[in-house]
Amino acid sequence: MSGRVLCISTIPFRFHSISKLPSYPSSNSRLWFCGNPNVIGMEEQGFLQASEAVVADTDLLKKKLEAMRLSGPQKLQVIADFDATLTRYWIDGRRGQSSHGLLKQGNPDYDDKREELYKYYHPLEYSPTISIEEKTKLMEEWWGKSHSLLIEGGLTFDAIKQSVADATIAFREGVVELFELLEERNVPVLIFSAGLADIIEEVLRQKLHRSFKNIRIVSNRMVFDDNGCLVSFKGKTIHSLNKNEHALDMAAPLHDQLGDVNGATNDSASVRKRTNVLLLGDHIGDLGMSDGLNYDTRISVGFLNDNIENSLDSYRNAFDIVYLNDASMLGVVKLVHQLFPVGGI
Repeated sequence: MSGRVLCISTIPFRFHSISKLPSYPSSNSRLWFCGNPNVIGMEEQGFLQASEAVVADTDLLKKKLEAMRLSGPQKLQVIADFDATLTRYWIDGRRGQSSHGLLKQGNPDYDDKREELYKYYHPLEYSPTISIEEKTKLMEEWWGKSHSLLIEGGLTFDAIKQSVADATIAFREGVVELFELLEERNVPVLIFSAGLADIIEEVLRQKLHRSFKNIRIVSNRMVFDDNGCLVSFKGKTIHSLNKNEHALDMAAPLHDQLGDVNGATNDSASVRKRTNVLLLGDHIGDLGMSDGLNYDTRISVGFLNDNIENSLDSYRNAFDIVYLNDASMLGVVKLVHQLFPVGGI
């Protein structure tokens, strides 16, 4: 990291003013830039003008941008977390729901039982005194119990559709534009989630009303019987601490579920040949999503949605670019545009 941090802004700004930042979307968006903008002329880069943004090491970012640009879109893949990354953190002043948290299985007793599991295990997931090995066991235990309750409680696909229809969940502005841009450039997108693939696909279906042939879901996938009742789960369990382990062998093309017979096939080999990664996440732990891949260059983009005063330092030291206050996805759209302009494809 650069030893000296310089910030420029559209208004006078100093780091000690961070404590006065709102922890919800503000209509008075400000641009923050950390690092020396003269190193790469970053003040001209549109992806840092779309919303509040922080870059700590401009030298390193310049090298990564140039490497990706020279390699071209044929070497790029995008890895994105789902909840609070592709989706908004705040919706109309309320905390948006996660893809797992929105589920109502039509049986209040079982909904309550899953909520009790959450209250018990969630604090353990973030406990600083529990080793990663022990946490992994606890997460496997939590996901296993939760999945069993979904089956035992008689979850139906109709309940999933209704849950999504009733949910407080929405995509960030610019997500559709990003998906379209990447599809035009034949760049695969792996959406990672420790939640449920069937719910994510239903959110995509109801909120975006279209399919994308380059999108694959890496998440827990359900098996329903002929009556639409959940009977089992496919493959290994993906929880919050092992999202990277099964990226390629469990990734399923979105079009398979949405009926797009002309979409691309699930070719893991082609993904492995893409040695540049654009990673999108809202948690430092999301950086591990690319651990299973042998990449040459990775540009990591973090969305710091809340608790900025306490988290900004760790985020800007972890991610190449950090967008603040539940920012839109338009900055990432402009980044891809500038990496691979239409004339350069």
